[in-house]
Amino acid sequence: MVGGKRSGGAGLVAGDIEEYLRRHKAKSLLRFITCGSVDDGKSSLIGRLLYESKMIFEDQFAALRDDSKKVGTRGGELDFALLVDGLAAEREQGITIDVAYRFFTTEKRKFIVADTPGHEQYTRNMVTGASTADLAVILIDARKGVLTQTRRHSYLAALLGIRHIVVAVNKMDLVGYSQEVFDTIERDYRDFAHQIKLEAITCIPVSAVVGDNITSRSTLTPWYSGPQLLEHLESVAVPDLAEGAAFRMPVQWVNRPNAEFRGFAGLIASGVVRRGDALRVLPSGRTSTVARVLNSEGEALLGRAGESVTLTLADEIDVSRGDVLAAADAPPAVANQFEATIVWMHDEPLLQGRAYLLKLGTKTVIATVAPIKYRVNVNTMEHLAAKKLDLNDIGVCGLELSTAIAFEPYSDSRVLGGFILIDRLTNNTVGAGLLHFALRRSQNVHWQALDVNKRARALLSHQKPCILWFTGLSGAGKSTIANLVEKQLHADGRHTYLLDGDNVRHGLNKDLGFTDEARVENIRRVAEVARLMVDSGLIVMVSFISPFRSERRMARALVEAGEFIEVFVDTPLAQAEARDVKGLYKKARRGELKNFTGIDSPYEAPEDPEIRLDTTRLTSEAAASRVIAYLREADIIDVGYDPGI
Repeated sequence: MVGGKRSGGAGLVAGDIEEYLRRHKAKSLLRFITCGSVDDGKSSLIGRLLYESKMIFEDQFAALRDDSKKVGTRGGELDFALLVDGLAAEREQGITIDVAYRFFTTEKRKFIVADTPGHEQYTRNMVTGASTADLAVILIDARKGVLTQTRRHSYLAALLGIRHIVVAVNKMDLVGYSQEVFDTIERDYRDFAHQIKLEAITCIPVSAVVGDNITSRSTLTPWYSGPQLLEHLESVAVPDLAEGAAFRMPVQWVNRPNAEFRGFAGLIASGVVRRGDALRVLPSGRTSTVARVLNSEGEALLGRAGESVTLTLADEIDVSRGDVLAAADAPPAVANQFEATIVWMHDEPLLQGRAYLLKLGTKTVIATVAPIKYRVNVNTMEHLAAKKLDLNDIGVCGLELSTAIAFEPYSDSRVLGGFILIDRLTNNTVGAGLLHFALRRSQNVHWQALDVNKRARALLSHQKPCILWFTGLSGAGKSTIANLVEKQLHADGRHTYLLDGDNVRHGLNKDLGFTDEARVENIRRVAEVARLMVDSGLIVMVSFISPFRSERRMARALVEAGEFIEVFVDTPLAQAEARDVKGLYKKARRGELKNFTGIDSPYEAPEDPEIRLDTTRLTSEAAASRVIAYLREADIIDVGYDPGI
């Protein structure tokens, strides 16, 4: 190892390896992040800490010397940022893009540090690093002071439960080690921190490049009497809240190697579990007791927070991946509607009413965002009205889940209160969020069981209820074909209803415009109405442009398999525009109609519809006949249909 003044690994040289390992294992662990605005010196700071802690191997040091001469930003001198900035793009641009994790140790403590990117474009990476951190080191360039990104990262740190903040006012060497500059920045930061309820703040004047106040006190800041950075990191007290909390373990895997063994594996989120403990399975509420606790070494007396274990239960009860095993006498709550803070991480905006996948712990469910209550201005903490969240926006929203989940507020549990949002089409992670509380209406509203159900209504109608979802460009012929299909079904004695886009906007959706978020809400409402009509036993035709695949997929998910039939009325834009029965395309081309599908708003064609109608080759009558033929082949309108079979 090579490095500066301190020696974190001296015990290895002296002799007793076993004693060193024992002491090393007993050391406490501090997870912290470095964050702040771009080019504030985060990577240099971590590199300096690694160097001063003697955590650089000889070959790493040699590579650092060579890289500093080739691609460094210090004119050939050692560029400590290169120890952390591993990506080629980072070295070329001189900024951090990804989250870089590094481990180092001193005589007093072990550390895992996450170097998070400062550029606003990569705020999502900062959230990733902060989600497991106990402390945040927020760097501020002494020449620039408190910036928007400083405020954003501080606010995110507060949201994510980080209560210990170190404000490292960096590059003090470039402002002549001015106490006035430092005091001004400290005052500005503390004023902002007070607004977001951050209280445990330590401000330190540093120079990551020179090494001032990093691992030893600098003689160039005689006016500063506080701790140097490493001293503070070694001594700050961070209580382990998970250790003293009630037992919680999200089930990651049901282990069933043979008929004699059925275990439930997972990482213990909080508390302690022992053989004989009474547990409750959530959300079902069933109870049992622990028969065995097993870890990587075999059977154990107990399992603690942070350990991965497999539990077997005394009773054969239903437990699945995503369920939560909890102390029977202190279980978490269960709900399906919440208020939450969401940090949006994708170029495409979060739209009110759109459905996403929500992953909390090991559970994945469908979540609809409704409503967006407000967006936060990170500079002023002002709450702003919003219908969508753009990249890096932070907003407070309502969430409606497809099924109830076990949860705790994020302030009580990061595991059962923190979640990510996933795009249902691309599987990209698009947002991260924190649950605040369950909405009262989720506790007061329950599904009412009725004696006359969908099966009974379908039997009476001699048909299988379903949704025929006609989608395509304006002017494609959706309503014409849907109308012909309904006429044929009606003549055959079928029970139907046609929901037409224009007609619905005269009543149910007359309050909605044509922005993307309004279109999402338009389809959400219609899909819910169509679902109720299917429950009533009807064959319901829905004729809407419905331009977004995500909303059509949401509508499909509302009904049972086989009850949603997507009908793509495939008409090229040129042909639809040539028809222009309502004159809408002409208005759109003249700029009189904004957000018109096909002109200045996208249409996402179905990728695998049940029925595709090519209107360049089919007349409206022939297209309708093809739909009827599909319904007969699928046994939708077979007279002998029995939904109980």
